[in-house]
Amino acid sequence: MTAQRRLADPVRDIELDLFLQALNRRYHYDFSAYARSSVQRRVEVARSRLGCETISQMQGRLLREPALLHDVIDAMTVQVSDLFRDPGYYLALRQEVLPYLRTFPSLKVWVAGCANGEELYSLAILFAEEGLLERTMFYATEINRRALSKAAAGIYETARIPRFSENYQAAGGRTTLSDYYTAAYRGAAFHRHLRQRTLFSEHDLATDEVFSEMHLISCRNVMIYFDETLQNRVLGLFAQSLVRGGFIGLGAHETLRFSDKKPAFTSFNEQERIWRRSNLSELHDV
Repeated sequence: MTAQRRLADPVRDIELDLFLQALNRRYHYDFSAYARSSVQRRVEVARSRLGCETISQMQGRLLREPALLHDVIDAMTVQVSDLFRDPGYYLALRQEVLPYLRTFPSLKVWVAGCANGEELYSLAILFAEEGLLERTMFYATEINRRALSKAAAGIYETARIPRFSENYQAAGGRTTLSDYYTAAYRGAAFHRHLRQRTLFSEHDLATDEVFSEMHLISCRNVMIYFDETLQNRVLGLFAQSLVRGGFIGLGAHETLRFSDKKPAFTSFNEQERIWRRSNLSELHDV
């Protein structure tokens, strides 16, 4: 049976619904509002990795073997990224956004869905080079506990460094990336001072509440896996979390142009997917 026919199987649709319900009731991970095609593919990845014949078999094992939970969450969440991925985004932050943020005596930045931490360290390096790191508190959140641990460690394979360095230079880097890490044993450990003012926390955008008074929220390549209802919920959370005039940055293939929450934001640099929290005094519907 081909993968396409397997995903279209009505029995597997029922199995998928029951599996998502079980995952939510047993472990409080809610994937029900993720885009259907995406969650189907990720559940199939989890089933294959666990060597299960059916989704129902995987469900039974997961309910009775809690140690498998993080293997399932690893399979169902996407952790692929790079330092300074889409360099134009970080260049726009450096040249256009940080001059506004510089006017605040202290700053809060939320990296929502931080994966293995590449986005966090990109922002920390950027803020350090612009003289803002010491007055910024970063909140790095992620649904995947293992990915969050990797982010807190800040260690990446040295084979990835050339790509990181290329992106860093294209993002307007002021020195060389090697100034920010120590390489040993095929790993590059980014310096501790980059994360000294970072709170790492498990957080589920589908169910959890907001962090308040944020000046910048960077949530890139996360909402593409959500359905329209969940996207609107998340954008509403972000609107509540941002200070008026605060900034939100999304991924290259994400937009709030067609969202119900668009009135809560004004365009800033749509080419690089950056918007600002509206200064309107009445925004009851966000």
